[in-house]
Amino acid sequence: MLILGIESSCDETAAAVVRDGREVLSSVVHSQIASHQPWGGVVPEIASREHVSKFPEVVVAAMTQAGVAWKELTAIAVTHGPGLVSSLLIGLSGARALGQTLDKPVWGVNHLEAHVAGMFLDSAAPPPATACPALVLMVSGGHTCLILMPGVGRYQLLGQTLDDAAGECLDKGASLLGLGYPGGPAIEKAARGGDAGFVRFPRGLEHAKQRTTDDGLAIELCFSFSGLKTALLYHLKNHPADREQHGADLAAAYQEAVMDSLAARVARALSQTGARTLACVGGVAKNAVLRGKLEALARRHQARLLLTPLAFCTDNAAMVAAAAGLRVLAGLDNPPAREADPSLPLVAEEENP
Repeated sequence: MLILGIESSCDETAAAVVRDGREVLSSVVHSQIASHQPWGGVVPEIASREHVSKFPEVVVAAMTQAGVAWKELTAIAVTHGPGLVSSLLIGLSGARALGQTLDKPVWGVNHLEAHVAGMFLDSAAPPPATACPALVLMVSGGHTCLILMPGVGRYQLLGQTLDDAAGECLDKGASLLGLGYPGGPAIEKAARGGDAGFVRFPRGLEHAKQRTTDDGLAIELCFSFSGLKTALLYHLKNHPADREQHGADLAAAYQEAVMDSLAARVARALSQTGARTLACVGGVAKNAVLRGKLEALARRHQARLLLTPLAFCTDNAAMVAAAAGLRVLAGLDNPPAREADPSLPLVAEEENP
């Protein structure tokens, strides 16, 4: 089974060929970071224009690197949500055009499910049937949530951010510290050698009195990062010299607050679910401090740890092709790619208890 994956949900134009849901034959990603850096974040119009410009060469490069003939493809898998609608439409339009030309099925893939599938792109990772049930921490610029995964295509939402995503919080913190965009790598680099105990920034929902969200999720498994950003803002207002004199310390303390908040919820969820596998996916999963905390938690709870390979943490098309392939191998259907859904949930309301 050879699947051509296509990803264009935000600011990466990507294509990849994956065999049998696990073996990556090629993975090509055109990053737009340089185009968005002057603006301090992703500009949808710029993103969609670059997708249009780069889509053909990225897809051709992926097929060439894989050494696969177009006729050998089993199907085309493309992200159809969630994401920026103007970006999603470029990938969807291109994928459907290819499918019609090649007479191949075109499957729609949930971007969040693709991130989950990315953890199985490590050749050392066990098959899903062995890894599940798994507790999955998904952390990126747009999403932060805890998911219990009984098996491929089956997900229970345990907790999620009530405001900013962890990656968004890192971006905002980096901006306040004058470190540039994207914020996650910038803060991690600036924090090296810094004192994480220089100041204790708040961990969101530490003193929450409410036990559940309006959606019925346990507050103790949910996240909040808006207060952390505000705390850094006021610290800099009250101690302006710290930006220059203690920049590394502030970066380390801010990063510690984000990662500590994530790890605390993971620890609770591991205790409550008894999951035998702990996994972390998404762009923030590249952070070394977070990886260290999760390694310690996995040892403490005697859980297997699955970390997405660094090359596949941020948006890519290999994870899209993998998600479609793993569903086929699990005996599940892939929905046909039709319309872009910028708010597509991983877990439908009626599916989450």
